[in-house]
Amino acid sequence: MLEKLFKLSEHGTTVRTEMLAGLTTFLTMSYIIFVNPEILSSTGMDRNAIFVATCLAAALGSAVMALMANWPIGMAPGMGLNAYFAFTAVPPPGFTWQQALGAVFITGVIFCILTVTGIRSWLIAGIPHSLRSAIAAGIGLFLAIIALKSSGIVVDNPATLIGLGDMHHTGTLLAIFGFFVIASLDAMKVRGAILIGILVVTILSMVFGISQFQGIVSMPPSISPTFLQLDLAGVLHAGIVQVILVFVLVEVFDAAGTLIGVAKRARLTEPGKPNNLGRALFADSTAIVAGSLLGTSSTTAYVESASGVQAGGRTGLTALTIALLFLAALFVSPLAAAVPAYATAPALLYVAGLMMRELVDIDWEDVTEATPAALTALAMPFTYSIANGLAFGFISYVVIKAATGRVSQIHVATWLVAILFIIRFAFFAE
Repeated sequence: MLEKLFKLSEHGTTVRTEMLAGLTTFLTMSYIIFVNPEILSSTGMDRNAIFVATCLAAALGSAVMALMANWPIGMAPGMGLNAYFAFTAVPPPGFTWQQALGAVFITGVIFCILTVTGIRSWLIAGIPHSLRSAIAAGIGLFLAIIALKSSGIVVDNPATLIGLGDMHHTGTLLAIFGFFVIASLDAMKVRGAILIGILVVTILSMVFGISQFQGIVSMPPSISPTFLQLDLAGVLHAGIVQVILVFVLVEVFDAAGTLIGVAKRARLTEPGKPNNLGRALFADSTAIVAGSLLGTSSTTAYVESASGVQAGGRTGLTALTIALLFLAALFVSPLAAAVPAYATAPALLYVAGLMMRELVDIDWEDVTEATPAALTALAMPFTYSIANGLAFGFISYVVIKAATGRVSQIHVATWLVAILFIIRFAFFAE
């Protein structure tokens, strides 16, 4: 049955190899079951329900990827997208988390339409490479300032805006230690380095009496506080358009870049051979819709899937294994509830550093490319808004290119996005 469903022999793999690859990927991306509830619960959403929604969304998304595209790629609520949801879309004077879930649902529907019609591929091709790299790096910087704040390393300072926190605080010291654990283990190619770092800090916090041990295994908590709680009527609010726009822009590059990159490493998109990229993109789109119904921010393909490919994963059986492991993770909710903010902060900070590697792909010798890219990356943490970073980047790209007589280098898609952001500032400014 597995041979017929996943064409294992055709891809030169076995059931054992695929399952080990799935375990490898799960270990590298399972930190999201601890980090996502920490981030989204800041909006007032029920933390336990988010934990269940995260596991179910990851399981469902990975299963859809396995059965629809037969690709070895794990899916789960995306880092960066959850930060935008929690720290930009919802906080005052933003929207309720129910309205934000409605925006995620609409985004998924839009993606389904864009994928089927081919417009999604047009958008990907039309956005400048420098801005794509800057978006990833900027989200990394945004995650970094969130991590530094939640760990107590960076604090509010009336005189200088921000300043150094109390470096003698136990939680802060544990966060620093956790970061070094993660970085060291990852450098030594230890599988699940980020997850191990989170668990080490959590255990130490229990030893020092900062957080309480509540057990490890139990029946999953109720998902009802977030299940089908999206407010679609609230999406009709005029200002929500910019939220949907940002979700679309970030997701379109994040997911597509990950899918193409991992698939290339697995040799699933070789020239002259049929590939399932279109199906994979559609699976990604449907997973976003499902996640919004469950009660979590946008679900996306995880770049950590490359670790499973490295371990030999070549088919959807790898993704199906990931899905089953996320379902099994539903039964560790007491452990997830005991994870403090300073245990997930090191994971956020380390992921932020990895995302900033994208800066090397920017052409720093061309000012018309480098300046908009730099503005994109810098504006995100300093305005505490991914949306503002995107706006600064696209608008400045169009203005500088046009002012220097390089209008022909501006793709129609870039013009369209820039104009939409100008309209946002002109008529929907906060």
